[in-house]
Amino acid sequence: MTAGTEPAGRWGSALDAVVVYAQGALCRRLARGGVPSDGRVRVTGLPRSLDPGSLRARVLGDSGVRVTEARVEVEAEPLDSGAPDALREEVARLQDVYEAAEGRRNRQLRLIDEIKGLHPVPPARKRDDPHRRTAVDAWLELADFVDERLTGLHARLVELEEALRLAEHELEVAADRLDRASTDAPATHVETTYCAVLTLAGADGGAAEVELELEYGVPGAVWVPTYRLTARQNDDAGRLVLRASVAQRTGEDWTGVRIALATADLRRRTDLPRLRSVRIGRRQAAPQPSGWREPPAGLADLFTGYASAGPRPTPPGLRAIGAVGGAPGAAAAAEDAVAVAAPLPQPPPPPAAVPAPGGAYGGPPQGFAGPPPGGPPPTRSARARTGRPGFGGRPSAPGAAPAPAAPAAPGGVPAPAPAPPPVGPPQPSGAELDYAALVLSGPEEHRNRKGRLFPGAPSDAVAAEYRRRAEAVTSVPLPGHAVRPRTSAGSFDHRYDAAARADVPSDGTWHTVTVGEIPVGLRTEYLCVPSVEQTVYGTLVLSNATDQALLAGPVEVTVDGEFLLTAALPTLAPGQERRVGLGAAEGIRVTRRTHLNESTAGLRNNVTVLDHRVHVELANRLGRAVTVEVRERVPVSSESDVRIEERADWTAPEPDRGPEHHTPGTRVWRVELPSGGTTALDGAYEIRIPAGKALVGGNRRS
Repeated sequence: MTAGTEPAGRWGSALDAVVVYAQGALCRRLARGGVPSDGRVRVTGLPRSLDPGSLRARVLGDSGVRVTEARVEVEAEPLDSGAPDALREEVARLQDVYEAAEGRRNRQLRLIDEIKGLHPVPPARKRDDPHRRTAVDAWLELADFVDERLTGLHARLVELEEALRLAEHELEVAADRLDRASTDAPATHVETTYCAVLTLAGADGGAAEVELELEYGVPGAVWVPTYRLTARQNDDAGRLVLRASVAQRTGEDWTGVRIALATADLRRRTDLPRLRSVRIGRRQAAPQPSGWREPPAGLADLFTGYASAGPRPTPPGLRAIGAVGGAPGAAAAAEDAVAVAAPLPQPPPPPAAVPAPGGAYGGPPQGFAGPPPGGPPPTRSARARTGRPGFGGRPSAPGAAPAPAAPAAPGGVPAPAPAPPPVGPPQPSGAELDYAALVLSGPEEHRNRKGRLFPGAPSDAVAAEYRRRAEAVTSVPLPGHAVRPRTSAGSFDHRYDAAARADVPSDGTWHTVTVGEIPVGLRTEYLCVPSVEQTVYGTLVLSNATDQALLAGPVEVTVDGEFLLTAALPTLAPGQERRVGLGAAEGIRVTRRTHLNESTAGLRNNVTVLDHRVHVELANRLGRAVTVEVRERVPVSSESDVRIEERADWTAPEPDRGPEHHTPGTRVWRVELPSGGTTALDGAYEIRIPAGKALVGGNRRS
């Protein structure tokens, strides 16, 4: 909707950009129009799942106009009742079809049961009657009839059950489509939306045309990274395309928006800690003024005429309900009349009240006003909400007489003592100082609330339901090998901007968004650990040469234009190398043989010598030269008397370098094998164990 189709002071808006966080999203809308003379503008099109406290607005450009106030309001308008809802109508129609098919199937089953119950019943024979011969022909005719009839009925039953199965399948498919449908469309006959009410200042004559930017947060959006890797044999570079699987159920379709992906937490804390002084002694720092002032005297007398007019007449609908239901309706009407005409005998402590800005008078904050005459003292929960004990009344002056003792309750049990009066002026909470959210109590409220301001507008149940449905998207199953961004990002946060605009409907399912191409270093290596498994595995060693981390996620590997597999890519920090497995390489064979020779040494043969020898043979049957890394292990001893001497050309991997971490004792051979070539690798090590350190009965050959 453009600004030209809206009334004066009412602007349409369009979603321009979205930043999807680990959970939730930050949306950016643009609106344009002429500033009215009063400077008040209503920007429409905001979703119901919006967080009202996250709304931010500013004027783009240097027009001199600025936003002085921004708040959120709810708008509702009836929908066209004749507008068909195709999905719901289809589900209702298929439900009727399914119930009709089920009814036909059930009737056929009952008919089959009736035919099964047919059997010959001989007439009753009296005691003096002789035995009669059985009419075999009649019995056989009845059996043929039942058999023929059941054959036809069962054939029809098979057709009805197949029709019922198809109807059930179509109903499930339609119900699933309805469940996965976009939540951008309202689910009721009344469409309710949020609109931003802005106050602009600085426009000369009220005719300046400005462009506004609105930013707000919404729940119900998640994303996980995915990749597509394209490589060629004997090529040191590859193309890694970063994609994102995005699922959102925010209540508005993202159509043609610029999408950015962030690993940060949208609801992270941003407040800074404050270190307060610790004072020893009775004199403390004076508290800051709270802005609360005493309500004027005689405030309750303003509603004397309203109360003397008597209770309100009972509406006809309520009177009819009371007549039908008896006492409940009459009791409700009587209770309403008492609430208007006279004060309650035992009222609860009044809620919080804060004055409006500009010198308006208001009631005391929550729990600050004392109880009415004859009423109970403030409850413990009311004192706990204030954070300070005894906020049930006004502070007493210095030197005032102590409060009288609490009277005893019936039965001789003393009543709890009232809380001591507070020290200093009352301290209202942040909600009580939110002047825009204060509500003026009308004459129908209790006498301690009439004409006073209290925080907390009526709760928006519709918005709460929208937010609940939006947050359900976090339980959507992840794709294979996918990892949540907060899990793979660690203690660092990253942001990735998509190269082009994209569409993501609000249906709660995964949609793929292409972010961009990332240059990576790539080389193909083959890895073999023959002591564990005599199989050679192909691997891709990726190096991240960018300044951003590559998060863990699934990667689709394509080599020489042929899709190989979908593997799990680990997290790659900037400048880091990691290895991705491609599976067993059947074209390379490996064989490993070991030999152990046990002897003694020393002057008294008190040293056991274990001579281990390892022989590994490799054969390359591929049509190209390959690089194979063969890993072996050497025992590691924590005893200084046990010595291990190596006799081989293998090398120890450098610590904290390379694509992965190696355990102590790892030894590596790196061999270049030409096409059709073979090679043999020999390694040996000796273990010298003194007699006092020998392991009796141990397996020293493992």
